[in-house]
Amino acid sequence: MLFTTSLNFLFFWMTWTTLVLSHSPLKVELFGTLAVRLIFYLVPSVIFFLFDIALPSASLSFKAQGNVGLPSGHKRRKPTLNEAKIVGWSLFNILLGIAVQSAIELTLTRLLRWRSVIKVAVGLPYPWRITIDVARGFIAREILNYSIHRFILHNPNFRFSRLHETWYHGLRAPWPLTAHYDHPLCYLLWKFVPIYLPTALFRFHMTTYMVFLALVSLEETFTHSGYSTLPVGLLLSGMARRTEMHVITGGDGNYGAWGVLDWVGGSIPDASDTIEDDVRAEIADLNIEEKIRKAVEDARSHMGDAVAKEANRAKTRRRATRMLDIPNI
Repeated sequence: MLFTTSLNFLFFWMTWTTLVLSHSPLKVELFGTLAVRLIFYLVPSVIFFLFDIALPSASLSFKAQGNVGLPSGHKRRKPTLNEAKIVGWSLFNILLGIAVQSAIELTLTRLLRWRSVIKVAVGLPYPWRITIDVARGFIAREILNYSIHRFILHNPNFRFSRLHETWYHGLRAPWPLTAHYDHPLCYLLWKFVPIYLPTALFRFHMTTYMVFLALVSLEETFTHSGYSTLPVGLLLSGMARRTEMHVITGGDGNYGAWGVLDWVGGSIPDASDTIEDDVRAEIADLNIEEKIRKAVEDARSHMGDAVAKEANRAKTRRRATRMLDIPNI
């Protein structure tokens, strides 16, 4: 196991070294960003989207909001030009974020002659360093996400509020590929800045940034899928429920993903919808007591079978011994 892990790490290091030495840091950063978005957001979201429109009756059984959670809003109706427009703007916003990232890096490195925001180097950070940086990045992202979402995008004194309400809150409910749907200006404020600013603040290594972006992309994929049952994450189902309620209620609370800042800031529409309740719900779904009881019963049954088999073997051995002790006539 240790040998296999070491061999995989060596292969990754050689591949990474070749990539960094054969391409400019900007190319590595931009293509790495695009690859992560493609693998961890676009591909699974497109699969969910195609499943929803190709097999709406089957998808409906997984949807938390029923027909409303389908792209067309009805299982008997195919997606219209409006849904196509939403998907198109979502893809445009992803490319827009990468373009802005490229413009920032070019301005810093070539015009101002400063160092790049993201560290692209041959040397790789230690796993504990990646873990700490990713944790700091998520905390900073949550603070920025909540603050911008609540105090700018839902503040009627700002023009962005009207744009956000018309675009993102024009959705009936979240469905696949809607995580990046919003007016481009709102998107840059709400989605791009909370990811890129912590990256610049802590100056992530490129591999750390890719891990951070991959986790964020997976979160966006599942929280906007509309499915009631999610395969990963203890608190991911709670995050998905809060996202759904935020969209359905037109932005009445649930401005953050985790729910911690909503609880502190008093912006939770339903006081019972907290992280503590998410954990309890997940534990209830796991049905731990029943599984423990079943495990004990299985263990007892297994032990009983083992004892019975051992008794049969002993009886067989005694019978064979008696037969061997009988003298020949």
